[in-house]
Amino acid sequence: MIEKKMKINWCFGLVSQSAAADCYYKNNTSTTSLVMVVVLLLTTLFSIGAQPITAPIEVTALLAIKENLTDPRNFLKKWSKQTDPCTSNWTGVLCFNTSSPIDGYLHVRELQLLSMNLTGTLSPELGRFSYLEIMDFMWNKITGSIPKEIGNIKTLKLLLTGSLPEELGDLPNLDRIQIDQNFISGPLPKSFANLTKTKHFHMNNNSISGSIPPELSTLPSLVHFLLDNNNLSGPLPPEFSRLPNLLIMYDLSTSLACIYMAHTVVPSFSFLSLNVSNVCIYSIKIFTRSQLDNNHFDGGIPDSYSNMKKLLKMSLRNCSLTGPVPDMSRIPKLAYLDLSSNQLNGSIPSSRLSDDMTTIDLSNNQLEGIIPASFSGLPRLQRLSLENNSLNGSISSIIWSNRTFNATEKLILDFQNNSLSDISGTLSPPVNVTIRLQGNPVCMSANQLNIVDFCGSPTEDNDIPDQSIKTICGECPKDNERVTAAPVPCFCAVPLKVGYRLKSPGFSDFPPYRDAFNVYLSSGLSLELYQLSVLSVAWEKGPRLKMHLNLFPNLVNIFNESEIRRIRGLFTGWNIDDSDIFGPYELMNFTLGFYENVDLKPSNSGLSKGALAGIILGVIAGAATLTALVSIFIARKHMKTYYRAVSKKRLLSKRIPIKVDGVKGFTFEEMSLATNNFDSSTQVGQGGYGKVYRGVLSDGTVVAIKRAQEGSLQGDKEFLNEIELLSRVHHRNLVSLIGYCDEESEQMLVYEFMPNGTLRDHLSAKSKAALSFAMRLRIATDSAKGILYLHTEADPPIFHRDVKSSNILVGPRFSGKVADFGLSRLAPVPDMEGTTPGHVSTVVKGTPGYLDPEYFLTHKLTDKSDVYSLGVVFLEILTGRQPIQHGKNIVREVNGAYNSGMIFSVIDEKMGSYPSECIEKFVRLALQCCQEDTDARPSMAEVVKELDGILHMIPQSDISVDISTDHTACDSEISMTTTTTRTPPSSSMAMNNRDQDLYVSSEYISGSNLVSGVVPTIAPR
Repeated sequence: MIEKKMKINWCFGLVSQSAAADCYYKNNTSTTSLVMVVVLLLTTLFSIGAQPITAPIEVTALLAIKENLTDPRNFLKKWSKQTDPCTSNWTGVLCFNTSSPIDGYLHVRELQLLSMNLTGTLSPELGRFSYLEIMDFMWNKITGSIPKEIGNIKTLKLLLTGSLPEELGDLPNLDRIQIDQNFISGPLPKSFANLTKTKHFHMNNNSISGSIPPELSTLPSLVHFLLDNNNLSGPLPPEFSRLPNLLIMYDLSTSLACIYMAHTVVPSFSFLSLNVSNVCIYSIKIFTRSQLDNNHFDGGIPDSYSNMKKLLKMSLRNCSLTGPVPDMSRIPKLAYLDLSSNQLNGSIPSSRLSDDMTTIDLSNNQLEGIIPASFSGLPRLQRLSLENNSLNGSISSIIWSNRTFNATEKLILDFQNNSLSDISGTLSPPVNVTIRLQGNPVCMSANQLNIVDFCGSPTEDNDIPDQSIKTICGECPKDNERVTAAPVPCFCAVPLKVGYRLKSPGFSDFPPYRDAFNVYLSSGLSLELYQLSVLSVAWEKGPRLKMHLNLFPNLVNIFNESEIRRIRGLFTGWNIDDSDIFGPYELMNFTLGFYENVDLKPSNSGLSKGALAGIILGVIAGAATLTALVSIFIARKHMKTYYRAVSKKRLLSKRIPIKVDGVKGFTFEEMSLATNNFDSSTQVGQGGYGKVYRGVLSDGTVVAIKRAQEGSLQGDKEFLNEIELLSRVHHRNLVSLIGYCDEESEQMLVYEFMPNGTLRDHLSAKSKAALSFAMRLRIATDSAKGILYLHTEADPPIFHRDVKSSNILVGPRFSGKVADFGLSRLAPVPDMEGTTPGHVSTVVKGTPGYLDPEYFLTHKLTDKSDVYSLGVVFLEILTGRQPIQHGKNIVREVNGAYNSGMIFSVIDEKMGSYPSECIEKFVRLALQCCQEDTDARPSMAEVVKELDGILHMIPQSDISVDISTDHTACDSEISMTTTTTRTPPSSSMAMNNRDQDLYVSSEYISGSNLVSGVVPTIAPR
């Protein structure tokens, strides 16, 4: 029934003459049919005048939800059987556009019941909403469990409600779970490991028990994982150290808090599209935030946690941890470390921590020994808390004397209740430095001067007083407040009042960061600086930073409705990005006050009665006009061919010039003839762009035709720009573009045909003929040369950003050619001053398994992003495995085998014999390309140079056989050659004979010392 409606609207909407005529002739040309069509059209169009209603099943569900809740402040008074939820503006109910009903009904899109003081339980009827995207019950007093029926809402994008049913794991594309500040108990379901699209787990401040399932360490899209202030127990899962993008491991005292993870493609959507898709899992060590404090873990802190190279914040406060303090000096950007209130023992590591360090809290443990001098000179340090331990010896004044301070910087040194007996050096710290020594023997020493200044009672510095606003202007009108920073003096306006809380502040003193916070939040809200006013700031346990904000309109006295909806949507939709310092956050309340009667639905969500009346009158006139037009179309049916021909000529006249470096514009008919009307027998592949067909042009040329599928179509300008870009790329190791087609709502690219398929095809287990090592190495070298051309010689330079084995085609002589620049981006060009940026900022695109982790995290695409992807291809060539296979990541697996001396155990057996020295060098190069740190990777020119060197180490007889004969001859030739060891060593031999060349030294990892036996110059193209 729906399809028929769509056909009617398409055929008889007000479209061009030729389109309407074509459509009509395809249906009927008789007068009787015309009358029927007009009657049906009038019936359809007049139905616009009827006001749509909310789907009855969703009305029933809303009333059931209200029935289960107690509403002391009467927020839900509009929720009654006498009114319609979507058309009567039920409080907290936001629907899809009421002018565009779905399946004939209106549907609820959001349930926003934030901070309404509701009590009771959640009704199972919540599972009745077919199109619900956001469910927000935060800051209420709802008890009980989350109904398992929520798993039925396949469109849910944001879950904000307070046991955890296993059915939640049935929402694989859920973007956010926010259930903090509730009474949730029981364990974390292992089914959460299925939530591959979930970025935000906020489950802190509950009673969740049990251990953290190691399976959760495989979640590829995780950004925040907050579990602090629960009843978690058991050991800390060492698997979390494999999360390559962890920046902040924060507040593990009751749960894991924020995990930043890269290495995967995260689809672009507002909150969630619950269609299951293939999301692969990677390990990148870019974990950024972890918060697990106030739990009851067993054992110590895994040493592997110190390998999280991009960790920014770690908090494991009050977790019952034992053992020594790990050496965190290997985490180069660590800024916040809180291991307080555990049972850690031993001495404090003497190695110097990151210069980014702002907070070090090791208080309330059982630490012994001296205070390391390495704490001195940390340029950003604000707090060093070592109180309540058993530290002894002398306190060195270089901790503060080697530091310079500006007017706003402060440093708090808390050494209370230890066994410190002396202070060496100067006893006159700057006014910016606060030292606390009470409870130490040094305070009892009579020969120490000025000790009394450090041994008194400490002053509380956590509470930041509310700053009053002073003004010489008169009183503002009722509901208005003074906008103190406005460019207009004595300006008053009605503010929006917002309760806002930062969940993981990376600082111990807010005032120095006030200006930076104002810039951060006003920018996130797209407001001017003066429109934001921080009324009060207070510290809470956690630590949390709670604040009350005023948001003012821009030089007018009140906000308009659309601006209120926009700002509220940013807050409630969690659309304000975190920064390294400020985030994650939560919205405590969004008080409308003066604006309480504002309609929070989109401004185009309904039609006024006047508008409806106008539409009805317009429909009558339009129907009469349309009847006359259709009659004229019937009389002029013989003109149809003429109109179509004219239309095609107009389209073709807008194409790029036919002579653009040999690129030709093909007609749709030519493409159809070349592929036998796109018969399935001519299809040779399919990818994200669309299907690929083998075609034969009229002159006998065999071509590959890539036909864009719906969803991959570009705008005319973008498509023609891509053709012009591809037409300028010419290299023997790049697949050449022959032409294009842009007709009949189709977009096709015509390439030279490569008969031997893709590299992935040849590496597949299904491939009957295996590639020898010499063949694989030649394909790798050719591919690198093709990408090097894109980086250095294309005009302008190009970053491919989707290098993978299925985009490397094998030529007739087993050469390699790089294909598919559909995702390519132009490299940055010099600015007016001649400075060239090192990257392009872009939305992350690419293929899971090949994606550069640095690019995923920062959205900064560089030439080294292609180097990483090509390195993964090299590992495929060596092992025959796919990047992600049976849940295992190829980079991690090969690196582990290499470091354990078992590299030959992962080499593809189908290669037969091979020169072991060449394999070793190729492995080293591949792993070098896959370094997580961009700067540690070689350039593509260095990759080509190294590959050429390895290629020249292979006897020329092998190479000549590979390029002139078939597979079997090549393999037999290699096996007969005896100049180099050709048999893969056994595992024991690999372990016993593994020399130092197999170890990737720090000098090699620097990215500049690529060495192979023979390194010739790159052959001219």
